[in-house]
Formats: sequence, C-alpha cells, structure tokens
Amino acid sequence: MKLLRVGTAGRERPALLDPDGTLRDLSGLVADIDGTLLADEDALGRIRSAAAAGDLPALDATGLRTGPPLARIGKIVCIGLNYHDHARETGAEPPAEPVIFFKAPDTVVGPDDTVLIPRGSVKTDWEVELAVVVGRTARYLESAEEGLAHVAGYAVAHDVSEREFQTERGGTWDKGKNCETFNPLGPWLVTADEVPDPQNLSLRLWVNGELKQDGTTAEQIFPVGEVVRYVSRFMTLYPGDVVNTGTPAGVAMGHPEPKPYLRAGDVVELEVTGLGRQRQVLAQA
Repeated sequence: MKLLRVGTAGRERPALLDPDGTLRDLSGLVADIDGTLLADEDALGRIRSAAAAGDLPALDATGLRTGPPLARIGKIVCIGLNYHDHARETGAEPPAEPVIFFKAPDTVVGPDDTVLIPRGSVKTDWEVELAVVVGRTARYLESAEEGLAHVAGYAVAHDVSEREFQTERGGTWDKGKNCETFNPLGPWLVTADEVPDPQNLSLRLWVNGELKQDGTTAEQIFPVGEVVRYVSRFMTLYPGDVVNTGTPAGVAMGHPEPKPYLRAGDVVELEVTGLGRQRQVLAQA
C-alpha cells in the first residue's frame, strides 16, 4: 500500500494511493497515519480489504497539498557515511560501525514544501535518502532478518544539511542537521510488502534540472536490516520512529571548489525507486 497524508499543514487527512493512481480517503477508517496504526495489523488489514473491495471514496487531488506521510514521529535516527561511494568522495574511511546522529521530528515537512536556507548559511547541502519507518517495537534484536521484520515501510527522505554548521562549528553534527524544514519526507509511506529488496533501490537527485546524485542502496555499507538491528542495541525503536539510512555520492560537499551549495531560488527534485518523487524550491529563512 501507498499511504499518505493530504491537506494543509497541521490539518492533513489520511489517504491511500491506489494502483490506478486515484487518491482514496481513509479518514472514515483511521484517524491518521502514525505509529499506532502501523502497529495495528487489524487496522491495516481493514484498509487493505476496503481498498480491494473498492469501498474507499475518491479524493480530488487538484490543488491538494501532500504532507509528510507519517504523523507524530517519535524520533528520527540518522546513519552517516553509509555508502561506499559517498565515503570515497568525501575522503572518509568507511566506518567500522554505523555512525548515528539525530534529527528532531519538527524538521519534517511535506515532500514539496519550501526548504529554508538558515540565516548565515553558506554551505546548505542536499542528500537523497531511503527512510525506514518502524512498525514494531525493536529492542536488542539479534539479526538483520529480525531488523527487516520490524520495518513497516519506506519513504523518500531529503536529509538537508548545513556543512559549516555540521563540521566547522565544534561539537556534534546535530547543529547542521536540525534547521527548520531540513527533513522533507514522502510523498508516500510504502508498506514493506511492496519493497521486496531494500538493497535494490535507485536514488536520484537533481538541482535546477541537473542530475547530481545517481546511486543505489546496493552501495550501503550497512544494509537496512543490519542498521535496524544495530540501532536497537543502543536504543529502543518504537512504531512510528524513522531511520534515515544515509546518502550516496554526489553531494555538494563532495564536489571540487567552488562547491555548488544551495541558494535561495534553487529547485531540488529527488526520487527513490517505487517510493515517489519530491520537489522543493529553496527560500531564505
């Protein structure tokens, strides 16, 4: 299933995109798309049954904003330097264990919402990523297979980053990762049954129509199942938590000087195989 949330910011309603591309209203069945729903197999089954029976009313998508596909996110765990090609382009040694940092849930915006360049920023960068949405409480998992079994679905994430804040201002990466609007998510939450192999997905990103990133999750140093297993050894993952799994090569930081960091007016578009496409216009905060 392709689950999403549509409507004005803060007033989104749950919806489903059917195989014919028709938007279907879920508000008569469920209150929202969130961790409570993802942990409820009976509720998910009712959605599947209603969709198969053709019982879900159509929504007019004309002029309708697509919001983040997940409400009430508990935490966003991010994995840094998780692609061999990205590590090479930045001159970094591939990490022996996953690098973990966090993004606050309030960085999340819709897939086509405006992204704001922070005041004083000169190094705002792009990063297309595969986001993993947790569907079952995960603690002390023993295997990558167990990790995959705890995944409810997948989405496109844009891990917008300010590199000066991240690497030149002291402390941890979090200062360059948590600026307002720095985690567009969606358009859809695609349930795990529609993604048979999360290590066989293409990720692409364009800036002003020029292809900048063209990678594959096959390049991940730590695959999705292993990432979920590993993170669960250090913290409990709950339904509705999100894990951003890293970005492939092609970020601005990896370019030769002068590095083409983002400016107000730039247009960024990104996609992951089967998970939909985002488009953001950059503006000054």
